[in-house]
Amino acid sequence: MPQRSVLVVLFDGVQSLDVSGPVEVFAGAEKHTPGTYRVRTASLDGAPVRTSSGLTLVPDATLADTPGPHTLLVPGGQGTRTPDPRLTGWLREHGPRARRLVSVCTGAILLAEAGLLDGRRATTHWAYCDRLARDHPAIDVDPAPIYIRDGQVSTSAGVTSGIDLALALVEEDLDREAALTVARHLVVFLRRPGNQAQFSAQLAAQTAQREPLREVQQWITEHPAGDLSVESLAERARLSPRHFARAFRTETGMTPGRYVDRVRLEHARRLLEDTGDGVEEISRASGYGTPEAMRRAFLKTLGAAPAEYRRRFRPAPAR
Repeated sequence: MPQRSVLVVLFDGVQSLDVSGPVEVFAGAEKHTPGTYRVRTASLDGAPVRTSSGLTLVPDATLADTPGPHTLLVPGGQGTRTPDPRLTGWLREHGPRARRLVSVCTGAILLAEAGLLDGRRATTHWAYCDRLARDHPAIDVDPAPIYIRDGQVSTSAGVTSGIDLALALVEEDLDREAALTVARHLVVFLRRPGNQAQFSAQLAAQTAQREPLREVQQWITEHPAGDLSVESLAERARLSPRHFARAFRTETGMTPGRYVDRVRLEHARRLLEDTGDGVEEISRASGYGTPEAMRRAFLKTLGAAPAEYRRRFRPAPAR
């Protein structure tokens, strides 16, 4: 098996986890299967860089003195807000030569500035997707997935999604057993497919300010199969239905019905991925009542029926 060189680009203001997360994955894979990866870091002039959290990272080399890598990984961080033209110039010249081009978080902005994402589907941290789409209309920006693979170019969302993407690359390069071994060592789940949303239902909505509404949010999450009508939830919050619906939307940013839909869909997806329960049982447990109702919700939101979703995204049994 050929050794794959991985080059991680460093710059002032880089996000330390964008660097260390993928590096730990590839280093773990090298320990599992010696001779498969050689990981190096490099900055423009070879000098140490200061991360956005204040840590100092010492690169292995300068970018100019580094041979072309198999995998070129560009992390994100505050330093991408006003990128050094020398860095984007280097990426513009050397990025296309890499067999695999990878960005973590706002590293996608650097790839975009270098013209390496034009005509491709890409993602980045949810807070910067609008900026990426506005500044680079030639890119098909999708803010939902935790990572996207488009040919030899892969982009990932915020921070820890770089670990998910790196694990996917290790699974492709080696096998699932190697990726699972690394994931277990890092105490992370090898369970997040690329199309998994950056937000859970709870993170997508704001947390209500008033305690009764916060309690209702928590109750919805814990009882997806319960009576989650506006009238029932309003009674639980000790408010009139009209007042409850207005207050919930004001404080969470979405209607009670929309929040319930997200919670139920997320619950059903988790059961499809993590259990062997039948579709009918899952539809009841998730509050849909019937398999057909759950099927309609999946097709509307995910573009795939529950059975197809399970086939595509349920992890294969570990060997």
